[in-house]
Amino acid sequence: QVQLVESGGGLVQPGGSLRLSCTASGSIFSINSMGWYRQAPGKQRDVVVLITKGGGTIHANSVKGRFTISRDNAKNTVYLQMNSLKPEDTAVYYCNAKIEVVPGLSEYDYWGQGTQVTVSS
Repeated sequence: QVQLVESGGGLVQPGGSLRLSCTASGSIFSINSMGWYRQAPGKQRDVVVLITKGGGTIHANSVKGRFTISRDNAKNTVYLQMNSLKPEDTAVYYCNAKIEVVPGLSEYDYWGQGTQVTVSS
């Protein structure tokens, strides 16, 4: 059984910062890519930023220069540092990890429970 647990959401004023964390636990052989997605009310879930096992990153255009993703492979943890937050960043943020549970078998997608980020004055 694999679990992803997120923390760090909350209410922040425009221009402020928040840091999200997500830790994977359970029966894990290898974690490949990790990332953050977000879903605003009435909209689909979209990718925010991804990070490969080797540290390569892909950012959505809307967050380039403001959001930074990092990971600690020893702790099975991924972080999202969000700076210069805007009201349009308001959403539920979900952590994702592509995990191999058994060596040599396909990786599976795992998701966190979601954490609310609200940017408002």
